Amino acid sequence: MEKKLSEMDFDEEGTVKEIGEDLRKQVAGMGIREGKKVRMATKQPIKGPVVVEVDKSVTSLGLGIADKIVVEIG
Repeated sequence: MEKKLSEMDFDEEGTVKEIGEDLRKQVAGMGIREGKKVRMATKQPIKGPVVVEVDKSVTSLGLGIADKIVVEIG
């Protein structure tokens, strides 16, 4: 099942399947690339940022950015 990164539930894991063309360079520096496994560490309420774990590193993403990343759950 595919979801936007912003739609993942707490502690849910998945593999990055697609990143918006305009974001690839920006998030690559955070370790987020197609094929990488990610885990939702924290979701802030009311359109706040999301915190994800990638390769044992934790990074925060704004909701607008997380909306443009598609993750395969499972």
